[in-house]
Amino acid sequence: MKKKNQVTTWQRVKRYKWIYLMLMPALLYFVIFRVTAIIGMKLAFYDYKIVGENTFVGLKYFKMLFETPAFWNIMKNTLLISSIKIFLLFPFPVIFALLLNEVGRTRFGKFVQVVSYMPHFLSWVIIAGIWIDAFSQGGIVTGIMRAFGMEYKNLMVSKSAIIPILTGSEMWRSIGWDSIIYLSAILGISKELYDAAAIDGAGRWKTAKHIILPALAIPMVTVLILNVGFIMSAGLDQILNFSNDAVLSRIDIIDTYVYRIGLVNTQYSFATAASLFKGVIGTTLVLITHFISKKLTGTGAW
Repeated sequence: MKKKNQVTTWQRVKRYKWIYLMLMPALLYFVIFRVTAIIGMKLAFYDYKIVGENTFVGLKYFKMLFETPAFWNIMKNTLLISSIKIFLLFPFPVIFALLLNEVGRTRFGKFVQVVSYMPHFLSWVIIAGIWIDAFSQGGIVTGIMRAFGMEYKNLMVSKSAIIPILTGSEMWRSIGWDSIIYLSAILGISKELYDAAAIDGAGRWKTAKHIILPALAIPMVTVLILNVGFIMSAGLDQILNFSNDAVLSRIDIIDTYVYRIGLVNTQYSFATAASLFKGVIGTTLVLITHFISKKLTGTGAW
């Protein structure tokens, strides 16, 4: 039975109609480019023909996918690179938000914020150009290595160095932007809690431990769950711009594999099967992570 003062969904939409109206472009984007794209996934079960009717072939392309020798190496690369980005880099935006909060609304703090946000708005073409130039012969890394008497090696063609380079460039691009959600949560903490902690004699460490970190728990869990859903997407744009023949076998991922067999080799059904497999794994991981989080912390993605 509905409570007397309970607001219905339609009443909420009517009350905040202008906010929902501003949300429409984003909703239309997801409906057109995400939801309707799901319909095209049926191509994974058909033998695609440019002219004529498509023939239903069942799981033929999935079997081909799993029997391809290179596929399991690509899976390993995808999971490795994604896991590094999701789990290894996950604490850094939180730490950065805590440091920004300590600096406060000073001129220096605002400067650091602006500078840290800027790389997010650069395309991977520009970022890759900066990093490749830095690590190339005559770049800044070369100068540093020579200053310490080290022999220069082109790290961009080193299989052992390429993944750390990808990790570093990803952190440089995203640490500032990803910290916004945590900094917003910190700024939303009531000043009364800080005053009460000060009266009780709590220092900065205890204030951070007992007030700030609990306030960050919900956004951290939500972001982690959503990121786990993208564990099969290791970053197509980044990999394409950083890859070369020397390191391709080390950083070749499902997205680049789908790009090659789908757009370059025009094997559309095979590429769709690989993409559908990636999507199903990602959705499953989001649901599993959500339910585990619900059981352990009482908080999930919804």
